[in-house]
Amino acid sequence: MNVKMVKCSHRDLRLLQEISIETFNDTFKDQNSPENMQAYLEKAFDSKQLDKELSNVCSEFFFIYFNEELAGYLKVNINDAQSEKMGDESLEVERIYLKNKFQKHGLGKCLINKAIEIALGLKKQKVWLGVWEKNKNAIAFYEKMGFVQTGAHSFYMGDEEQTDLIMTKIIIL
Repeated sequence: MNVKMVKCSHRDLRLLQEISIETFNDTFKDQNSPENMQAYLEKAFDSKQLDKELSNVCSEFFFIYFNEELAGYLKVNINDAQSEKMGDESLEVERIYLKNKFQKHGLGKCLINKAIEIALGLKKQKVWLGVWEKNKNAIAFYEKMGFVQTGAHSFYMGDEEQTDLIMTKIIIL
């Protein structure tokens, strides 16, 4: 298995936008209205929005390649970039997505391990993420990776309020 991870920069903006839209759409289109999906995609993955996120020193994006083909990506946040106030000892996995054809190849585990590696390097004590309560496969994966539910928060898909479970993994420094 030839796996490579590359940190994203501004020159990757277009590719980041393409994979963000593709993977989010493939993951959630069947459970949400087309109108809410379109509204979310246009807001979250607008090139200006992604450029702003790439410019934030408290956020990092990484592409994962499988046999030289872009398979997915990871976005992590620390400090004020976190989508919830979880404290300075926390690192957030805000986005972790793989293209459908690359799922079940161990790449999700590689991305989670990258987030943990970054957290350890920054002396963080926990890694957390939000996952839609209806995304049972993802919840099972995170549990397998040692995450436990520690809370919940609202997530807006267009005009629909949904519930994300907050899952946390304590890491030993």
